[in-house]
Amino acid sequence: MGTPTPAMNSKQINLDSMFTFLKNTWRDYLFLFFVAGVIIAVDQWTKALVREDVPLGGDWLPGPLAWLLPYARIVHWNNSGAAFGFFQNGGLLFTVLAVIVAGVILSYYPTVPRRDVLLRLSLGMLLGGSIGNLVDRLAFGHITQLVFGSVTDFISLGNFAVFNVADASITVGVFFLILSAWLNDRNMKNKVKAGSEAGRPEEPGG
Repeated sequence: MGTPTPAMNSKQINLDSMFTFLKNTWRDYLFLFFVAGVIIAVDQWTKALVREDVPLGGDWLPGPLAWLLPYARIVHWNNSGAAFGFFQNGGLLFTVLAVIVAGVILSYYPTVPRRDVLLRLSLGMLLGGSIGNLVDRLAFGHITQLVFGSVTDFISLGNFAVFNVADASITVGVFFLILSAWLNDRNMKNKVKAGSEAGRPEEPGG
């Protein structure tokens, strides 16, 4: 009579599964975190410069570029809404949404084919932009003494809404996401069309 095999510890199974997942996906996440990290670093660095050197509500432009006023300038505004100033006083809502978006991107990213560089880039830009503004909402809301979760905006171009690096990253990321979906759909249709034409019997000669 054989000796019964002890049941494997469920924690050990979970740890093994986690290590296997990380071993298979760390290269994928490396690209994602690199893109997002660069965006977050640039976003936070530029915001810190504005908060330090430009008074709240003020504007600035280097002397040699003064001729660009009022079409382009650096301003110091606080935004309690979404990107580009939409939906003001929704800081708490957008804080929660940013966390959800980050979670969705992190869970979905490993399923993206490595050849789809455009889609991977777009997700990195969306993650970086979301976290860049999330840092503001969590870390600097108490400093601004406005509605909880305000974000520093500073890029002003003409009559366009004031925005920041994170906002621009989210916008470009959405554009790349749509472009990637369109390109993938077109390639799929071309493959289906090529397959149907290859399987079509040749017509007899006249």
